[in-house]
Amino acid sequence: MATYSLNINGTSHEVDVAPGTSLLWVLREHLGLTGTKYGCGIAQCGTCTIHVDGNPVRACILQVDTMAKGQQIKTIEGLSEKGDHPVQQAWITAQAPQCGYCQSGQIMQAAALLETNPNPTREEIKSYMNGVLCRCGTYLRILKAIEMAKEQTSKTT
Repeated sequence: MATYSLNINGTSHEVDVAPGTSLLWVLREHLGLTGTKYGCGIAQCGTCTIHVDGNPVRACILQVDTMAKGQQIKTIEGLSEKGDHPVQQAWITAQAPQCGYCQSGQIMQAAALLETNPNPTREEIKSYMNGVLCRCGTYLRILKAIEMAKEQTSKTT
């Protein structure tokens, strides 16, 4: 076991885990941040998407050793304090989820898109979201939610 210091959602956390432990399991099992879900374990489905230094990444393939170097890690729990991030609000309004399992990954990917490109075209949204899979196939509602969030964020900037 080794002790690692991680900056997650603006708070420093000390964890004692084996070197090479997946960041996903550290988040879920050691810190109780269960919003980030396990999907495939090989970074192909996007269900475990989090932000590291503002970039969307797949937590399932990140090792805790490489994340204890001062990076800013953000999970779905850290996206907004009250669930009022424009993407989260649009998700509710558009009724984007069906089973909901992939939704934290979808929301984190969409939030990263709107951070870097506040006014994406429909094709840019599709391209950026392409790596986050939805087994229920709610892609049209997800697309609608992102377009709604885009409109909301353009009103506030």
